[in-house]
Amino acid sequence: MSRPSRAAVGNLLAITLLAVLAWLLLRLHLQESWWQGAPLATRWRWAAGSVAGYAALCALIWWRGRPREDAIAADGPAPILLVWASQTGFARQLCERSAEALRAAGLPVRLRGLHQIDAGTLQQASRILFIASTTGEGDAPDHALPFLRNVMPQALAVPQLQYAVLALGDRSYGHFCAFGHQLDAWLRQHGAHPLFDTVEVDNADPAALRHWQQLLGQLGGSATDLPDWNPAEYQHWQLRSRALQNPGSPGAPTWQVALVPADGVLPAWQAGDVVEIGPRHAPAAVEAWLAEAGMDGAAMIDGQTLRTHLSRAHLPGADEWPASESAALVASLRPLPHREYSIASMPVEGQVLLLLRRQLRPDGTPGLGSGWLCDHAELGGRIDLRFRSNPNFHAPAHDAPLILIGNGTGIAGLRAHLRARIDAGARRNWLLFGERTQAHDFFFGDELSAWHQAGGIQRLDTVFSRDGGEHRYVQDRLQARLGELRQWVRDGATVLVCGSLQGMAPAVDAVIEQALGREGKEALIVAGRYRRDVY
Repeated sequence: MSRPSRAAVGNLLAITLLAVLAWLLLRLHLQESWWQGAPLATRWRWAAGSVAGYAALCALIWWRGRPREDAIAADGPAPILLVWASQTGFARQLCERSAEALRAAGLPVRLRGLHQIDAGTLQQASRILFIASTTGEGDAPDHALPFLRNVMPQALAVPQLQYAVLALGDRSYGHFCAFGHQLDAWLRQHGAHPLFDTVEVDNADPAALRHWQQLLGQLGGSATDLPDWNPAEYQHWQLRSRALQNPGSPGAPTWQVALVPADGVLPAWQAGDVVEIGPRHAPAAVEAWLAEAGMDGAAMIDGQTLRTHLSRAHLPGADEWPASESAALVASLRPLPHREYSIASMPVEGQVLLLLRRQLRPDGTPGLGSGWLCDHAELGGRIDLRFRSNPNFHAPAHDAPLILIGNGTGIAGLRAHLRARIDAGARRNWLLFGERTQAHDFFFGDELSAWHQAGGIQRLDTVFSRDGGEHRYVQDRLQARLGELRQWVRDGATVLVCGSLQGMAPAVDAVIEQALGREGKEALIVAGRYRRDVY
């Protein structure tokens, strides 16, 4: 049983003291001689004003402390419910930060503690994000006990629910992130659909939290421009090359970008890992801001020019800072957030290869990350880069079969897996890939076809939605290959899915469940043989 909080104890003592004072005053009042004259009218007014002021203060405290609920228009989107389960308060802080990020992306949200969630809430909600701490030896936080006792034993059906879990834990304990995984498994068993795989956070790991923040932005249809919660130091890399991969495509322009370390020392990484790029503004945008503000971009502040500081930060209004206060301006700047990209290459190739679509903002200007890499960065120029290990998307042992499923730029992460396995002599590889047109959008097509012809890819299934044919999407082709899918899984295959969070990933998930049954799919997930990296 949890101990009462200090606030609860303090409130109880205050109420007890007030009750004692009221009893003493009542005894005086019952004595006929305790007060000889009636109070003056001014004292009555002072007393009434004090009571009214105290009541207003109590109302204000209640109003500010109430659960915040965004106003939802009758025809607006249903709010995303953010639910925290916290022992120390950290999960609740992250829940509030997550709400801020989603609001910045234009999404309505509501916050709740897990103890406030009942069966009706789960059955009515369409999207819930859980931020769940694990305490002790794999236990849930104390306040989650009502949910564990009253909700989880019920035979609920929540097929309408999409959810995600941010699991907080510490690997030095025996049951790492156990409650987060327990929550995830329970939701899956009752028909809910994960938006993406559970994100594990080891002892407030900054990289994992940055990844969660990136996923939050993707829920809004684009990455949020809020600064990283836990900024990290970037490494100095250079842009070696970039080339448009799909001229004439009906889809958005897609570029292949090659990066190399400035010091020539190539670090190690695994297939499935990602890079985080620190984007910058277009040089012309920074120069225009400096001209309007009347500031000298070459002025040195903290070892860098004002121009460099501005290129990496959100630009304030040019009229907000006098030209003489450039140092104060730099101190107030909010850094631009990072952008994540799957690595398409392996260290043996001597470079980091990325495949990215050039995104456009509503006003037609290039997006922050893709605009920097595809348009503004100079060849040979500096690129700020850092690696993020992505253990959830690492490959199985080379002697096990591997099924790779993806669409669009999701082929980047799958290409790295294929290169690593082919180099290691693993031939039991099955790739299913979908895009718009074969003529324009078959990314790495020549290489993949050559690997297939040489036996490095045992099965290669490609579908192109604009070309007609029997199947339009990868889920359609997978549906037609249910027998092969079951056999590969019986042979020990792992399934890796990379690509679109909307459309492809849930459709592929449904086909896998159809092939294996719900219990079979769950067993595959628990065994670590069905993993997704979707965006």
